[in-house]
Amino acid sequence: MPTGVHLRDARQQLFDAAERVLLRDGPDGLTSRAVTDEAGCAKGVLHRHFADFDAFLTDLVLDRAAQLETQAGALRESAGTDTVADNLTSALTALFGPIPMAIIPLITFRDELRARLRQARPGGGIAILAQATTAISAYLAAERELGRIAAAADLDSLTLSLVGGGHLLFADRDLGPPAAAVVNKFVTAVIADVVQRRPAWSMPDK
Repeated sequence: MPTGVHLRDARQQLFDAAERVLLRDGPDGLTSRAVTDEAGCAKGVLHRHFADFDAFLTDLVLDRAAQLETQAGALRESAGTDTVADNLTSALTALFGPIPMAIIPLITFRDELRARLRQARPGGGIAILAQATTAISAYLAAERELGRIAAAADLDSLTLSLVGGGHLLFADRDLGPPAAAVVNKFVTAVIADVVQRRPAWSMPDK
């Protein structure tokens, strides 16, 4: 049995290999054999560290979902700077990057994976979308506290529109991700009625 350090190394190598297979071949091409072949190791290595392939996929999704916390933190910290539309444009581009967009259909297509994700994290059946929803909602709440979003704004509806619409914008893998201008136009339309216009006498953002 490998040491703890070696175990972490093997897991990371397998996770990275799985990402490459997902990006190249899609969810249908992601098998245990494809992962170990991509990682350049024996098939037994995966099963030495994970009970089965769905256990491997569950840990992969949770690991990548946890990485989105970095983007979520950056988004929250951006409240009060630049424009709300620009901040949300950058956030959607990061939250719906190539890896998250490859993982979402994987979760959708595998019933056992969704079940295990719910067991690991209540409400986490579609883990990546859950992370995006939490991040956008927290950011909008912060902007509302700062007065840049109207106090009466329905944040739940805004979040649903931004996450759902953003996911659709980034979902076409064949055409590649949308241009920043396209994302910004979408975001601006969604938040148009709730963004507070700064009075002429107000100080500019730092």
